[in-house]
Amino acid sequence: MADDTEDVELDFAADEQERARRSAVIRHPLASFFHLFFRVVAIITYLLCDWISENFASCFVLIITLLSFDFWSVKNVTGRLLVGLRWWNQVDEDGKSLWVFEAKKTCRGNNIGTEAEARIFWLGLIICPLIWTFFFFTSLFSLKIKWLVRHVTCVHALHIESLVVASISLQVANLYGYLRCKAVGDDGQPPDTRSFTGQHLLQRPDIIFGIL
Repeated sequence: MADDTEDVELDFAADEQERARRSAVIRHPLASFFHLFFRVVAIITYLLCDWISENFASCFVLIITLLSFDFWSVKNVTGRLLVGLRWWNQVDEDGKSLWVFEAKKTCRGNNIGTEAEARIFWLGLIICPLIWTFFFFTSLFSLKIKWLVRHVTCVHALHIESLVVASISLQVANLYGYLRCKAVGDDGQPPDTRSFTGQHLLQRPDIIFGIL
């Protein structure tokens, strides 16, 4: 009869190797690149707009196009590959629109990105909206100065303001969706369709600070 108290061999070395692999390796280099490419190029285009073209409308269209590509790629590709999160909208049988937020459970051998990729994902997702928010306040200050100097120059400043607001909206939408997905994963709950407000984020600051 087998002894129930017999020691069970645990493969701690394999676990250590798995953690080391996940922390050091970039498994999805193309996804990691495009996660930052569109948003970084949009910021550079905004900063160099006066040098790129004298026509602000062309820069406006270019930046919005870049951020639209960024929104689609982050929402549909890089979020799933780098951190195993996804969110989308669906319509149920009653015609009611529902937002669904999912977090894939981490297990050995799955296709979720490494810790390095997760850091790239969250840093890009958080820092870029902060940069656009800074641009918002600087453009707002510039608008006030131009309004005092000459009313005609305010038209250009208003266009810049609207561009910055649109940029913030696109980037914050993805950030908000993935924070909800992160909350679902941390709570260990199934696909989430429950309400989620800013108060929940205030109650769970670790959702934001724990990912950095």
